[in-house]
Amino acid sequence: MNHVNQTLYIPLYGKAYVSRKGILLADEKAEEIWKKTGFPLKGTAKSKWLAYYMGMRAAVFDDWLRQQMADTEDAVVIHIGCGMDSRVLRVGSSDHKWYDVDFPDVIRERKLYYQESANYRMIEGDVRDCICLKHIPETTRAIVVMEGVSMYMTTAELASLITTLNARFERIALLMDCYTVFAAKMSKYKNPIHAVGVAEVYGLDDPMLLEHADFKFKKEHSMTPQHLINQLGGLEKFIFKHLYAGKQSGKLYRLFEYRGTAHKP
Repeated sequence: MNHVNQTLYIPLYGKAYVSRKGILLADEKAEEIWKKTGFPLKGTAKSKWLAYYMGMRAAVFDDWLRQQMADTEDAVVIHIGCGMDSRVLRVGSSDHKWYDVDFPDVIRERKLYYQESANYRMIEGDVRDCICLKHIPETTRAIVVMEGVSMYMTTAELASLITTLNARFERIALLMDCYTVFAAKMSKYKNPIHAVGVAEVYGLDDPMLLEHADFKFKKEHSMTPQHLINQLGGLEKFIFKHLYAGKQSGKLYRLFEYRGTAHKP
């Protein structure tokens, strides 16, 4: 895998860590894969604070996706930049077609741990050229999650991907996290992704920059909601709340929800 692809091991470690502790989310698959890979993360990439953040972010995405799937039974689920994430197992796909999308090297590695089924497929490709999305059968509605992906794409690349998705589906709901512009600039000096050799990332402050006539920003979500912070104990809860959540988190990370309603002939 190249350096960008190797960033998947950072959230994988975080999910395995919180799962072993029995907080934030249950992820036996992350524990299994992390134990088998033994990838040599170091420094802040293995910080328990970052692990808590990764666990909370994943839990927020999971909860949002469960609600969207309950509200839209005929939608397909598209997880862009799936890495080794076991969201398809944590959330479940029995009533929806689910497509996990990532680079060929990642999907080849992923297939060592996951099996395709009638409702679940893994698609190889680079979403920046959008060609891989043609492997998703035509349908009217889609629910799209992009966790830990946008920071490796320019605003123009994100806009192109969104335009393609919105043109393909009559209705689309999308949730994605972003670095702020400040965080992207500061990443040159300090960022856990340096542990796997990545230095160049991008930020987005104004979610409306990705809007167009049929695709609109709906709302911003918190990646560190209080009910998840409450699962930490004692001093850790206090430290996380005051140093890593709320306004502190908002200086570095944002979580944006969008809605698209393409008007097709």
